[in-house]
Amino acid sequence: MKKWSGIALLLVLVMSVLAACGAKNETNGDNANTDNSSGADAKKVLKVGTSADYPPFEYVDTAKSDEIIGFDIDLAKMIADELGYELDIQDMDFNGLIPALQAKSIDFVIAGMDGDDEKRKQVVDFTEPYFTATNYVLFKKDSSFKSAEDLKGKKVGAQTATIQEKSATALQDQYGYSVESRDRVPDLIQEIKSGHLDAVVLQNAVSMGYLSANEDLAYFELPEEHKLQLSIAFQKDSELTPEFNKALKELKDSGKVDELITKWFNQ
Repeated sequence: MKKWSGIALLLVLVMSVLAACGAKNETNGDNANTDNSSGADAKKVLKVGTSADYPPFEYVDTAKSDEIIGFDIDLAKMIADELGYELDIQDMDFNGLIPALQAKSIDFVIAGMDGDDEKRKQVVDFTEPYFTATNYVLFKKDSSFKSAEDLKGKKVGAQTATIQEKSATALQDQYGYSVESRDRVPDLIQEIKSGHLDAVVLQNAVSMGYLSANEDLAYFELPEEHKLQLSIAFQKDSELTPEFNKALKELKDSGKVDELITKWFNQ
């Protein structure tokens, strides 16, 4: 009897220890949840798509760092800071930006994109415009082009899936040139220099950077071109669109967007 009583007592002790450990684990679990809940105050991270080959809107100054910088990037950060978001900026080809939004792999796009394009507006939402621009035709000075009429029989380049590609294509029958598209703007500039392309169509603010850096290039303004209304793109029916519109309006009214324009375009 004493033997069995001892065994019974041992079992009771073991069960007590196990129960105590379980209670401790539950307590630790509650504390872990409390710690996690304290992270609720942390800023939400938004994934941003851009095409970092478009100075001064978005680009990498490789002589200084591998960070993506530019007017669009500063503007996106300014709006995000106003709304309490952090940004994860992702570089991709321009023609992949809208598909990435549609696939919901990014939250928004800021990449010098024309928000007045009807085809794009069918699949994504845009903010109100933050910048108005026009288009230039760039070429080597020794080509002596003076207008679109001089492009007859020539090869004109444009960046894939951009309003510049659309504009160049819309005018090719009228002026008798052919259009070739490339994914990256630096490739277009290089192909002018190599003679593979005779000219390229670029947005005016972007053109000025390349004209300043390449004294052998000249330009004229593309005719019959509407003003480009650059806007931020979001997933269709995104709750972020009205938030960003409100913040953008406040920043424009306060003069802070004008300060960024001065910083990046009047250097």
